[in-house]
Amino acid sequence: QVQLVESGGGLVQPGGSLRLSCAASGRAYSIGTMGWYRQAPGKQRELVATITSVGTTNYADSGKGRFTISRDNAKNTMYLQMNNLNPEDTAVYYCNARIKRLSFGPENDYWGQGTQVTVSS
Repeated sequence: QVQLVESGGGLVQPGGSLRLSCAASGRAYSIGTMGWYRQAPGKQRELVATITSVGTTNYADSGKGRFTISRDNAKNTMYLQMNNLNPEDTAVYYCNARIKRLSFGPENDYWGQGTQVTVSS
C-alpha cells in the first residue's frame, strides 16, 4: 500500500513563509509527476505546482515568483517552499503523485490527506 503524507502546514502571518513536505511511503516501482493542489473553503481544488521525475516544474499563476516546488527522489519526498504568503493562499494543501506500484502495472493517482495552511494576522 502506498501512502502520501503531508506535513508543514500551519498558521502564518501575511508576508511569511512555510515549507510543505510530502513523503511517499510503501512499495512503489516508480513515482512519476508529483504535484501540489489546494482547496479553499467553498472553492474547487486547484493546481498549485507540479514537478516531473526529472525536475521539470510547472506553476499556477497564483504562485509564480513566490512558490518553489522541488523533490528528492532518493527520499521519495516532494517539497513546496511558499514565500510572501497572503490571505488568499489560505487553503488545505494536497499532495498528489502518479505512482506505478509494479513494473508491469498501471500508473495511478495517489493523494495525501491534506495539510491546512492559514495566512492571517
